[in-house]
Amino acid sequence: MKVLSLKLDDEIYDDTEKITAKLKLARNRYINEAVNLYNLYNKRRLLKKQLERESKLTQSGSMEILQEFEQLIDEA
Repeated sequence: MKVLSLKLDDEIYDDTEKITAKLKLARNRYINEAVNLYNLYNKRRLLKKQLERESKLTQSGSMEILQEFEQLIDEA
């Protein structure tokens, strides 16, 4: 486990303290879970962007193959 110093805006800190008190959850555990969720969210966003880029790259190739198949069907 890594130790780090964290600066939070006052409003975020106050909200965090209220929520952790109601949940009876340690502040450290709460922040770890929040960062984990944010990491999962961002991984999905990055994967979506990557898939969109790769899809655009393969789109023209797929269209060419489709046209070739259509020509083969027309010739048959």
